[in-house]
Amino acid sequence: MTSDTSHSSPHRLFEGFARLDHATSRTRFSGVVGGNGPPVLLLHGYPQDHACWHAVAPALATRHTVIVPDLPGYGNSQTLDAGPWDKRSVGIELVAMMRALGHERFAVVGHDRGARVGYRLTLDHPDHVRAYAALAVVPTLDVRAAVDWRFAMGAFHWFLLAQPGDLPERLLASDPDAFLDATLEQMAGGIHKLHPDAVAAYREAFRKASVRHAIIEDYRAANGPDVAHDLADRAAGRRIACPVLVLWAAERLVAEGMESGTLTAAEVWRRWADDVRGVEIACGHLLPERAPDAVLDALTPFLEGTGFA
Repeated sequence: MTSDTSHSSPHRLFEGFARLDHATSRTRFSGVVGGNGPPVLLLHGYPQDHACWHAVAPALATRHTVIVPDLPGYGNSQTLDAGPWDKRSVGIELVAMMRALGHERFAVVGHDRGARVGYRLTLDHPDHVRAYAALAVVPTLDVRAAVDWRFAMGAFHWFLLAQPGDLPERLLASDPDAFLDATLEQMAGGIHKLHPDAVAAYREAFRKASVRHAIIEDYRAANGPDVAHDLADRAAGRRIACPVLVLWAAERLVAEGMESGTLTAAEVWRRWADDVRGVEIACGHLLPERAPDAVLDALTPFLEGTGFA
């Protein structure tokens, strides 16, 4: 088990941060860590890695210890066994990493897939999570009940990557850069709007067969054990105990009740938690990169108000 605490910058996007290199029993986590103060764990989404937080993490690090890993199998993080890699399993490894780094209680901030890992971690480990922020998603179980043709066209990868066998792996291997660039173009409203160093990092990672397979397994889990875990929690009345901040883009989110205009994203999250506050941001899906100032404007007082100042 290792944790590199050198002070050399692992990437110029994170000047002053140290390299995170830490092995748990099932994952060797890569990423960055910086700052000083109450700990905050930042979790990225698809198809990215920790670089997506480059405009948010340095500002948070002025008042917090900020831990920014690549999710298992994504970026440069390595999975040490074949699975399963459902969100519950990922959460267990993240808690093990945080505890080994000396952080028994911490805030969790997740975007996209990282937000789905984040709410599972928060439900399963309430003693370790003091606050949770979800960016650009509503819970998977609520999405499934409202999926329609329009959603499927915009999020076709949900269904492609969840296919069994090795078909998704074969298709993505044919031209990884084209698939990734088309995804980022759609999500960002133009790939040129993203930092070129971040895009280069995403391309480098997505060219690895192991990373593509980990991403595919993530989506397969979302169609199987992740839903089963959500259903079990809902049936048992289990809820998120800590304060929740929901940030969503000024774009179409799908969840049961939202299409009729009767619910906001924050109200959907109130099916899962009592203490929920929400902010809509005029931006596309990639909130941490496309609207970092607005994210920080909402996130900073939230963390301060939950005992993280």
